[in-house]
Amino acid sequence: MSATGPSGDELLRLLGALANPHRLRIVAALREERAYVSQLARELGISRALLQLHLRKLEAAGLVSATLELSEDGKAMKFYEVKPFLIELSPDAIAAAAPTLTTPSAGDEGERP
Repeated sequence: MSATGPSGDELLRLLGALANPHRLRIVAALREERAYVSQLARELGISRALLQLHLRKLEAAGLVSATLELSEDGKAMKFYEVKPFLIELSPDAIAAAAPTLTTPSAGDEGERP
């Protein structure tokens, strides 16, 4: 993100990553402390496979980060934590981001309104 806010593509990526109830719950759960996948899956009541799918989306958007650590018994554990972020969503912020979009508009894809 630039000092003036995210580009249009960054804004779409951020909003897309947050536009899911599981991903909102993941961010909320990681807000206070980092967690490893199995721990987080139990806490949220979802499968590890589904959790990892959502974590990858959040990581790709730059909202969470992961570190791989070895437990005392030598098992690899992937810990996730929320990266600090602040998204201002206002008509002005959207107007500033819109001209930078590289994603085709609906008219360019042959979609009908």
